[in-house]
Amino acid sequence: MSPAKKRTRTYDPARIRTAVLAQLGHVRQAVVTLTPEQLARPTRLGDWTVRDLVAHIGMALTAIGRSLDLPEPSKQDATILDWPFATGAHSAAIDEFTRRLSEENLDLDAYLEGVARGLAEQLDAHPATRLLRTNAGALPLADYLVTRTVELVVHTDDLNAAVPGLDVPYDRQALAAATRLLADALAVKAPGGATEVRVPPYAVVQCVEGPRHTRGTPPNVVETDPLTWVRLATGRLAWKDAVEDAKVSASGERADLTELLPLMS
Repeated sequence: MSPAKKRTRTYDPARIRTAVLAQLGHVRQAVVTLTPEQLARPTRLGDWTVRDLVAHIGMALTAIGRSLDLPEPSKQDATILDWPFATGAHSAAIDEFTRRLSEENLDLDAYLEGVARGLAEQLDAHPATRLLRTNAGALPLADYLVTRTVELVVHTDDLNAAVPGLDVPYDRQALAAATRLLADALAVKAPGGATEVRVPPYAVVQCVEGPRHTRGTPPNVVETDPLTWVRLATGRLAWKDAVEDAKVSASGERADLTELLPLMS
């Protein structure tokens, strides 16, 4: 089944806006504490430094403005669930743009402050229904903003991994939206009802072909916490390692998600 044909859940645009700006605020508060030595530290994202990672976080949000500068598409031709599967094809361009931003924005606090201000102004000026050209296709602004929660949560986790003790907090609504979007993407990639994937307290989805349960405890169950799920879905954590470290519980012959992960790369 194409992701574009998968029925999607809805999100409250006002709550998503608040979540995106709040998570960006958490990142900014942490970034101002970083020393030059910490900004030069490596990350788990290839040869990106922490400075590069921060530049990329800003870039992920200014993508909205770059899309708004383009002519509005005549019609929507994608859904929010197309987005997770469309990110990998543009990795080279993203890398080049990120490095340029990192070199040009020596004052990262001023850079992120400008990103936050610009984003708030854009969201004030344009309706949630305004269509944007994105890597996944033409999407409403409100839907594309939900994808920014994934970018923010994933890269906040990358920052925390790169700088021990930084402990940037996660906005609850941002983490919830990111978890739900990536859980729904799994159900798109592996449609069916044989396996129930639980990510309490935010998401439960049915997936994988096979016998569908109708009541009681399903025969195939996967359960994990939101951050572990985000790491699995984005390739930060391997399924085998998560199971061995008891970060995931998986029961049933169709509960092994090795071949389905990561969803994004």
